[in-house]
Amino acid sequence: MRSSLACLVALSLPLAACAGGSSEEDAGSVSAPPTTSAPVGAPSLAIEVVADGFDHPWDVAQAEDGTLLLDERAGGFTAVLPDGTVQEVRADFGDLFADGETGLMGLALDPAFGENRRIYTCQGVQDGDGASIAVVSWTVAEDWTSATRVQDPLIGGIPVNEDSGRHGGCRLEFAPDGALLVGTGDNAVGSTPQDLGTRAGKVLRADPATGEALPDNPFAAPDDGADDLIFTYGHRNVQGLAVRPGTEDVYSVEHGPDRNDEVNLLRPGSNHGWDPDGDGGYDESVPMTDPAIEGAVPAVWDSGAPPIAPSDGTFLDGDQWADYDGLLLLGALRGQGVLALRLDESGALVEQFRVPELDGTYGRIRTVVQGTDGALYVTTDNGDAGDVLLRVTPRS
Repeated sequence: MRSSLACLVALSLPLAACAGGSSEEDAGSVSAPPTTSAPVGAPSLAIEVVADGFDHPWDVAQAEDGTLLLDERAGGFTAVLPDGTVQEVRADFGDLFADGETGLMGLALDPAFGENRRIYTCQGVQDGDGASIAVVSWTVAEDWTSATRVQDPLIGGIPVNEDSGRHGGCRLEFAPDGALLVGTGDNAVGSTPQDLGTRAGKVLRADPATGEALPDNPFAAPDDGADDLIFTYGHRNVQGLAVRPGTEDVYSVEHGPDRNDEVNLLRPGSNHGWDPDGDGGYDESVPMTDPAIEGAVPAVWDSGAPPIAPSDGTFLDGDQWADYDGLLLLGALRGQGVLALRLDESGALVEQFRVPELDGTYGRIRTVVQGTDGALYVTTDNGDAGDVLLRVTPRS
């Protein structure tokens, strides 16, 4: 039974090393880049448990009226209304393919949600021909009691690993120009990241009204053998997409194998260098960004080893965040906390540190997103109906 709580937790914990298990591999031999303490002027944070009793919640989004909408990997929507009421949002997930890392995943509200009540999900689906991953558009009732599919699928044909559900992606984000971006996984098939004929191991860019490729997509030319929806390629498992406020810059957050999780600055047509196709297999000993690939774009940040398995990213924006304003925050599954990155205007790493109040306190962190109210919302990913939705704010 999910409940709404109002417990502010005052925490001041020392920084700790990354710890804990995940579905990703154990550490290798690469040294991680240096991690510093939080800045001297960093604000103290208040943490409120907004709702609990979830099982692997995957994503959360906030409407302008303050309502929070959350989904869970095994299927299901939950709304937290502005008055604190927690309620189920009825929806049909009868065709959901949920196995391993795949299920109901990314969630996004349309920029015009207040007028059209439209939301988007990225989810595993199954039918008589097998399983795949699709983006589905829905409309939500005014009272947040139900959601109805509108375009099913809006975007289809994203491959899934039917044997294990491994590397299913899948994060959704709206670009500043209104395009819908979709980060996908390589479904643990070695050939897919570099294959421009498949939607796996890519970031896709689509018209949210139709699901069609936009005419200025980098591979939209006819008869080039590439899928028109592809925006960037050479990805392993895109788990986060974040837009830097005040810019056109979009960053992807990506799982590495036993090392080198990455944050990448995306540019139209860029190749981010993952190519595990070892004699037709899946050779995860190769570099995450292979320097032997001509034009491969280096990551702006990588974890070294051990990996932290980052699962989402969001930029903090607002004067209330003081010295945290402008930071890119990464939720960490294996790392069990939130890593803060300060990037310069070009995207180069200036400093990184773990947010003390969230360091190892709540276990695995799946999603971090700044809401329309300016607060940071965080979901945990520990399973067994023990997961929570947190609201994090700077103390005044």
